[in-house]
Amino acid sequence: MTEVSDREPTRRRVPGPARPVRPQGRRVPGPGARPVRRPGPSRPAPPKVIRLGSPRPRLRLIGFVLALVLIAFLVRLLQVQAVDAGTYAAKAEQNRYVVHTLTAARGGITDRDGVALATTVDAYDITADPTMFTRAQLKVGDGPEQAAALLAPILGEDEDDLVAKLRPQNKDLRYVRLARSKTPQEWNQIQDLKTALSEKAGTDASAVNVLAGVFADPSSKRIYPNAELAAGILGWVNSEGEGSGGLERQLDKTLAGQDGKIRYAQSGGHQVPTIGANETPAVPGSDVELTIDRDIQWAAQDAISEQVEKSEADGGYVIVQDTRTGEILAMANSPGFDPGDLAHADPQALGNAALQDAFEPGSTAKVMSMAAVLEEKTATPDTHVTVPNRLHRGDRLFKDDIDHPTWYLTLNGVLAKSSNIGTILATGELGKNQREANQVLYSYLRKFGLGSYSGLDFPGETKGILAPPDQWSTSQQYTIPFGQGVSLTALQAASVYSTIANGGVRVEPSLVRGTKEADGRVTPAAKPRKTRVISEGTAKTLAHMLESVVDDEEGTGTRARIPGYRVAGKTGTANRVDPATGQYKGYTSSFAGFAPADQPRVTVYCAIQNATEGSYFGGQICGPVYKQVMEFALKSLQVPPTGADPARLPVTFQP
Repeated sequence: MTEVSDREPTRRRVPGPARPVRPQGRRVPGPGARPVRRPGPSRPAPPKVIRLGSPRPRLRLIGFVLALVLIAFLVRLLQVQAVDAGTYAAKAEQNRYVVHTLTAARGGITDRDGVALATTVDAYDITADPTMFTRAQLKVGDGPEQAAALLAPILGEDEDDLVAKLRPQNKDLRYVRLARSKTPQEWNQIQDLKTALSEKAGTDASAVNVLAGVFADPSSKRIYPNAELAAGILGWVNSEGEGSGGLERQLDKTLAGQDGKIRYAQSGGHQVPTIGANETPAVPGSDVELTIDRDIQWAAQDAISEQVEKSEADGGYVIVQDTRTGEILAMANSPGFDPGDLAHADPQALGNAALQDAFEPGSTAKVMSMAAVLEEKTATPDTHVTVPNRLHRGDRLFKDDIDHPTWYLTLNGVLAKSSNIGTILATGELGKNQREANQVLYSYLRKFGLGSYSGLDFPGETKGILAPPDQWSTSQQYTIPFGQGVSLTALQAASVYSTIANGGVRVEPSLVRGTKEADGRVTPAAKPRKTRVISEGTAKTLAHMLESVVDDEEGTGTRARIPGYRVAGKTGTANRVDPATGQYKGYTSSFAGFAPADQPRVTVYCAIQNATEGSYFGGQICGPVYKQVMEFALKSLQVPPTGADPARLPVTFQP
């Protein structure tokens, strides 16, 4: 049996045909080999390939940098939205929202018949956004200068001031007011310029609209339709819209109302309409109705202005008052001013001289001395008074306005002929001695309102000068009875005569009849205070005596006669204290009275200061003014002519 081995049999290599020996340097082809190519020209060696390094390190670096950037953004985002969220929100709110004041419409001022004396019309406050005038916005460095040059002639403002507002130190300021209360016509001019510049900038790349940042806020403007008429009463409103003189100042809270506010989102200086605005509406001011009658005011102002100019005087005033109610129907001053054009007003003429000038009244004050004498029953209109040419009292020698022989006058004649000496003699009987007489006279002067404010509470009003009797100098004891050494205002003087005309009852003067609210509610003014000064009988007697001044040929006021009416009046010519030097210089000429004398309705007082051309006597230059104004007032108020004849009390007596 054959034995089988577990090893693989050894393979034997069978030798094949021998390979030919290839000569050194040549390849010998074998069987089936391709023909040997003949050697050709040699080819250049291929370029070396540069192998790049691994990109992974660079990718890691870029990824690291991006990670840092994202981390920085994340940190900043957390700071803005979490850590400092409130601060940035406040800044955004501040820049995004603006708050503007809504100016309340100022109430109007009318005369007693509703005729406008001061009113308010629509206007615009011209504003700007200074950030829109920077080089970054306009691409020019002189944007504020160019804008100011265009705006200054329209707004009437100084160019340098406008430039300063358009280029403020606070670079973040977004709102400035360039001018207040400009008319719609002026704003339209600016809008036309803006439109023209905008159109030019749209077609010319080098052109710039330097007015793009100029805007307007609706506002209001105070106007005075009658120019100078009643300017001293009305006063004026300053550039801030605040009352700064006269009733505009006194009643500013009533007239001004309450301003409102509006808060809205803005972009580029314009309101964003899609975001709601918060608005607190303005409350309009109340209208004020005065006691003034525009027509009578005009007549008074025309008359006094004409006479002041004719006499080449420093100034003058006329008061017209309702004797029964104390209401002032006119209060005129010359020279005056236009409250709507203060730039051309004389600073010396601003204010209300009829209430602010204190002067010595002269003989028009004698009516108070006579009232004291009659009320104290020291004398009657028929009492005989012998008046010498000179009278020695105290340290002075007194005289009348003219030299004369001894006059034999009644007490009525003393008033009619305006005798200083006769008045000194009459008032000297008011007491057992001169000291007592002074005290009695002082008490009546005070009751007539001298040394006290009128009750109007008018800005700048003076109460005059009336010293207590124990402070009267030796000469004042005798000059005060005829109106020297004591000072009052034109209104105080008018009030004295209204008191006599009203039966001896003084009614506080008034200028305001009432107010009318925006909702139509009318509030009457408080009733004026009334004070009895003298008895009704004394007042009637004084009225008869004052008629003699005008009606009797011996009187000094004959130029004040009015055909058809009984007129009571008194002339006055006093030495005038020059306010600049404090020394006597020139004269105060005056005339005061009421009509009709038997049933008084109207009081008129006129005074002219320092007349330098023609006569300076009160009867000569103020008597005609009184007549002109009184005649107009009586006709305007439709007061019927007097039916009875004057009393015609005796003026002289036979010794």
